[in-house]
Amino acid sequence: MNRLGIKHAYDKLWIGVLVGTIVPFVLYALLLSISDALANSDMGAENGLVYGLRTRTLALIALLCNVIPMQIFYKKHWDDAMRGMVFPTLIYSGIWFYLFGYELLGLS
Repeated sequence: MNRLGIKHAYDKLWIGVLVGTIVPFVLYALLLSISDALANSDMGAENGLVYGLRTRTLALIALLCNVIPMQIFYKKHWDDAMRGMVFPTLIYSGIWFYLFGYELLGLS
Protein backbone atom coordinates (compact mmCIF):
# COMPACT_ATOMS: atom_id res chain seq x y z
CA MET A 1 0.00 0.00 0.00
CA ASN A 2 1.13 3.50 -0.61
CA ARG A 3 0.81 6.41 1.79
CA LEU A 4 -2.84 6.93 0.87
CA GLY A 5 -3.76 3.34 1.65
CA ILE A 6 -4.36 2.40 -1.99
CA LYS A 7 -2.77 -0.85 -3.16
CA HIS A 8 -1.34 -0.79 -6.68
CA ALA A 9 -2.33 -3.52 -9.13
CA TYR A 10 1.29 -4.71 -9.49
CA ASP A 11 1.96 -4.84 -5.75
CA LYS A 12 1.61 -8.61 -5.54
CA LEU A 13 3.83 -11.34 -4.16
CA TRP A 14 3.96 -13.27 -7.43
CA ILE A 15 5.12 -10.17 -9.34
CA GLY A 16 8.10 -9.92 -6.99
CA VAL A 17 8.87 -13.62 -7.37
CA LEU A 18 8.68 -13.32 -11.15
CA VAL A 19 10.91 -10.24 -11.31
CA GLY A 20 13.35 -11.70 -8.79
CA THR A 21 13.65 -14.87 -10.86
CA ILE A 22 13.92 -13.34 -14.32
CA VAL A 23 16.23 -10.36 -13.73
CA PRO A 24 19.31 -12.31 -12.54
CA PHE A 25 18.78 -15.03 -15.15
CA VAL A 26 18.60 -12.57 -18.05
CA LEU A 27 21.47 -10.42 -16.75
CA TYR A 28 23.66 -13.48 -16.26
CA ALA A 29 23.07 -14.53 -19.88
CA LEU A 30 23.78 -10.99 -21.06
CA LEU A 31 26.96 -10.65 -18.99
CA LEU A 32 28.16 -14.08 -20.09
CA SER A 33 27.71 -13.23 -23.76
CA ILE A 34 29.50 -9.88 -23.33
CA SER A 35 32.36 -11.56 -21.46
CA ASP A 36 32.70 -14.23 -24.16
CA ALA A 37 32.64 -11.61 -26.90
CA LEU A 38 35.38 -9.61 -25.18
CA ALA A 39 37.46 -12.74 -24.58
CA ASN A 40 37.23 -13.73 -28.25
CA SER A 41 37.85 -10.27 -29.67
CA ASP A 42 41.02 -9.44 -31.58
CA MET A 43 41.39 -6.17 -29.74
CA GLY A 44 42.54 -7.90 -26.56
CA ALA A 45 44.90 -10.26 -28.38
CA GLU A 46 46.76 -7.37 -30.04
CA ASN A 47 47.50 -5.68 -26.73
CA GLY A 48 48.20 -8.88 -24.84
CA LEU A 49 45.15 -8.40 -22.66
CA VAL A 50 42.85 -11.22 -21.75
CA TYR A 51 39.23 -10.29 -21.19
CA GLY A 52 36.62 -12.41 -19.59
CA LEU A 53 35.40 -12.77 -16.07
CA ARG A 54 34.98 -15.88 -14.00
CA THR A 55 31.63 -17.56 -13.97
CA ARG A 56 31.23 -16.98 -10.24
CA THR A 57 31.85 -13.24 -10.64
CA LEU A 58 29.27 -12.95 -13.41
CA ALA A 59 26.75 -14.92 -11.36
CA LEU A 60 27.34 -12.72 -8.32
CA ILE A 61 26.95 -9.52 -10.35
CA ALA A 62 23.72 -10.83 -11.86
CA LEU A 63 22.46 -11.80 -8.42
CA LEU A 64 23.29 -8.41 -6.95
CA CYS A 65 21.40 -6.70 -9.76
CA ASN A 66 18.24 -7.75 -7.92
CA VAL A 67 18.88 -4.72 -5.73
CA ILE A 68 17.79 -2.39 -8.54
CA PRO A 69 14.18 -3.61 -8.92
CA MET A 70 13.99 -4.05 -5.16
CA GLN A 71 14.88 -0.37 -4.73
CA ILE A 72 12.26 0.59 -7.33
CA PHE A 73 9.63 -1.41 -5.42
CA TYR A 74 10.75 0.25 -2.20
CA LYS A 75 10.40 3.76 -3.65
CA LYS A 76 6.89 2.93 -4.92
CA HIS A 77 5.93 1.38 -1.57
CA TRP A 78 5.15 -1.98 -3.18
CA ASP A 79 5.82 -4.00 -0.05
CA ASP A 80 4.30 -7.28 -1.26
CA ALA A 81 6.37 -7.21 -4.47
CA MET A 82 9.49 -6.57 -2.38
CA ARG A 83 8.65 -9.55 -0.20
CA GLY A 84 8.27 -11.68 -3.30
CA MET A 85 11.75 -10.73 -4.51
CA VAL A 86 13.33 -12.05 -1.32
CA PHE A 87 12.52 -15.71 -2.08
CA PRO A 88 14.30 -16.10 -5.45
CA THR A 89 17.17 -13.94 -4.23
CA LEU A 90 17.74 -16.23 -1.26
CA ILE A 91 17.43 -19.33 -3.45
CA TYR A 92 19.90 -17.95 -6.00
CA SER A 93 22.27 -16.96 -3.17
CA GLY A 94 22.12 -20.47 -1.74
CA ILE A 95 22.83 -21.99 -5.14
CA TRP A 96 25.73 -19.59 -5.69
CA PHE A 97 27.22 -20.41 -2.30
CA TYR A 98 26.76 -24.14 -2.86
CA LEU A 99 28.56 -23.96 -6.20
CA PHE A 100 31.35 -21.53 -5.32
CA GLY A 101 31.46 -21.19 -1.54
CA TYR A 102 33.70 -24.15 -0.82
CA GLU A 103 36.25 -22.84 -3.32
CA LEU A 104 36.21 -19.39 -1.71
CA LEU A 105 36.54 -20.80 1.78
CA GLY A 106 39.37 -23.09 0.75
CA LEU A 107 37.48 -26.25 1.67
CA SER A 108 37.57 -27.92 -1.73
